[in-house]
Amino acid sequence: MSKARRRGRPKLGQQKLSAQAILFSAQDLLQNSGKVPSIRMIADDLNVDPMAIYHYFPNKSALLEGVTVNLMESIYSPRPDGEWKEELVLLCQSYVSLLIRYSGLLETVLSMTNTGPADVFIARFNTITATLTLPKESKKDSLDLLADYLHGFTLSAHCAPMEASLSMDMLDGPLRFYIKALATCQNL
Repeated sequence: MSKARRRGRPKLGQQKLSAQAILFSAQDLLQNSGKVPSIRMIADDLNVDPMAIYHYFPNKSALLEGVTVNLMESIYSPRPDGEWKEELVLLCQSYVSLLIRYSGLLETVLSMTNTGPADVFIARFNTITATLTLPKESKKDSLDLLADYLHGFTLSAHCAPMEASLSMDMLDGPLRFYIKALATCQNL
């Protein structure tokens, strides 16, 4: 038997509904189900009326962006004094780990029209590669290539049968090759 839901916005002191509580609920549901939860699923999880969610997020797209940006903020943040090659490896490993842990996240990020979630990764990539002397177009191409590789690796990890699943160790060789090529390109 389910608990009776309150209609509308919760009154102060009755429930602790907040934007953060909604985001955490959506993240948990995403992680457990592997797909983006509906507003109704989130409301049921929080024991509130679905319309209460709209007090904090004007539509599902805004909620989706909030969830993905919140998750993306948890990826590795580069150290200003770190060596760029190692910092890039740590960023990529963290990003792929996040995408694997939340199996519906990659599809969500790729289907969004808003760039907010991608901007987190791009900003951290740019921080790491700021000291490289690459032409602007080459830097963009290198970012696109890296993102496509990481997304492809993650997709393969989700599609592989359990006994043949990819491990993070398998990411290391191609990633180091990419970094070596990037280092070579800056010297041209």
